[in-house]
Amino acid sequence: MAGNSGNAIDPIHQFHISKIVSMEIGGVDFSFTNASLFMVLTVAVATLFLVLSTNRRGLVPSRAQLMAEMSYEFVAATLRGSAGNDGMRFFPLVFSLFMFVFMANMLGMFPYFFTVTSQIIVTFALAMLVIGTVTIYGFYKHGAGFLKLFVPSGVPAGVVPLVSVIEVISFLSRPVSLSVRLFANMLAGHITLKVFAGFVVMLTGLGAAGVAAAVLPLLLTIAITALEFLVSFLQAYVFTVLTCMYLADALHPSH
Repeated sequence: MAGNSGNAIDPIHQFHISKIVSMEIGGVDFSFTNASLFMVLTVAVATLFLVLSTNRRGLVPSRAQLMAEMSYEFVAATLRGSAGNDGMRFFPLVFSLFMFVFMANMLGMFPYFFTVTSQIIVTFALAMLVIGTVTIYGFYKHGAGFLKLFVPSGVPAGVVPLVSVIEVISFLSRPVSLSVRLFANMLAGHITLKVFAGFVVMLTGLGAAGVAAAVLPLLLTIAITALEFLVSFLQAYVFTVLTCMYLADALHPSH
């Protein structure tokens, strides 16, 4: 959860983008922001974790090694289950996306840290990377046969145009739903957490009676924090599962 700026009950300030290094090239703003910093930090932490946890592999794995291996097996099993063994060619992409989203969500839970997945432009960029990969590989692998994705088998000829239009709309809505789901969950959860934490700070400043009244919002803050850690993992899980399902369409457009 990102920090505040002197206003403990301002739930929106934690999502503000602020420039760290201003930079403009050809009229285009290339400034290094707090969002940029935490995206770099997310990649660095994920890379460091994987390198350090696997550089001394043992028959009896350490906790860090076990977590790394479980992450690998989880993504591999999910990809195989959705796209078959052929889907493993996309494993580096899917595993990288899972680790990035998961680590970004977890880092965002620390006080005064920035949650990059609470920015719709970030989640939309990730979603477009997935859909772009599906589209490009689908046409590369199958040519015009990739368009079978929009003509489900077994549909009567009379309703094929209507069904195809629905399938096209569904396909085009994928990057929106994939990005908004992650963005909205992280945004709503952090706002709720910030509001209840603000209540605690505000009530404790009212004396003994306020401290007594702050017990309930404090307990709710603790419960919401635990829930947010769970949601952080679940959103990375959902993003990964949907990515695998969409990649399966690039491999097997006929359905």
